[in-house]
Amino acid sequence: MRVNVRFFAAFREFAGHDNLDVVLDPGSTVHDLRIRLHDQFPRLPQPERIVVAVNAEYADPDLALADNDEVALIPPVSGGSS
Repeated sequence: MRVNVRFFAAFREFAGHDNLDVVLDPGSTVHDLRIRLHDQFPRLPQPERIVVAVNAEYADPDLALADNDEVALIPPVSGGSS
């Protein structure tokens, strides 16, 4: 199966891509994808620290991915009022 991964902000810099098609085994989960991406792009944070949205919905690590899913890697947001 194939999913399209979109990288934002610092994750885009770490990966060197805006988006990337990734081929996974059927039944792969969000957690499996995070591990695969961290192995491919070691500058990404540890897999458990990567927030993922699948088809514009925040996704739990155990969510099974489907062919043609749109996956967004969302970096942590920091800041506040001064």
